[in-house]
Amino acid sequence: MKKIAILCAVALVSLFLLSFLPVHGEAEIYDSVLRLHVVANSDSELDQSLKLKVRDSVALLVAELTADCEDLDSTCARVAESLDRIEQVARQTLNENGCSLPVTAELGLEKYPTKSYESICFPAGEYRSLQIKIGKAEGRNWWCVLFPDLCLGAASSRDAEDAFIAAGLTPEQYRVVTRTEEPRYRLRFKILEAFGG
Repeated sequence: MKKIAILCAVALVSLFLLSFLPVHGEAEIYDSVLRLHVVANSDSELDQSLKLKVRDSVALLVAELTADCEDLDSTCARVAESLDRIEQVARQTLNENGCSLPVTAELGLEKYPTKSYESICFPAGEYRSLQIKIGKAEGRNWWCVLFPDLCLGAASSRDAEDAFIAAGLTPEQYRVVTRTEEPRYRLRFKILEAFGG
């Protein structure tokens, strides 16, 4: 009898804690974008400048490679099969600027902090990511979004909203990334929701 009471108490506490989870679909946001993460060799002015040049060349290349991709999976597949070419373009950019540092490109899951891009703010979490590491990769980072394409900074806020909706986010999820840096929480009662449909 004592074990049943403990199990019931644990279940009730769990349901109560679950009621405070983010309610705007952050998990779907994590699964709807491909991010670019460029890590500079160091924080020197030269290395930071090189990082931005690599960012620009890689973002342009990925935009060209994925121009006909309509969803995240096809975008990621195209990027995955093009990693050698992406590394080559990054290395060429470094060479053209008098730098012979090594560079690597990897596609995978990566944890990101909360990050703002002008009027858009992505919640912290684990995202699919193209990571470019230059040299020792001990310098400051650059983050942007490859899918939908927000890296080149040319899109208006309306274009950005259209791109996110086309990428599969709901209007409510889009509002999450444009409204605030902090996820909003709402008290919910799972048992009542279950009975109420």
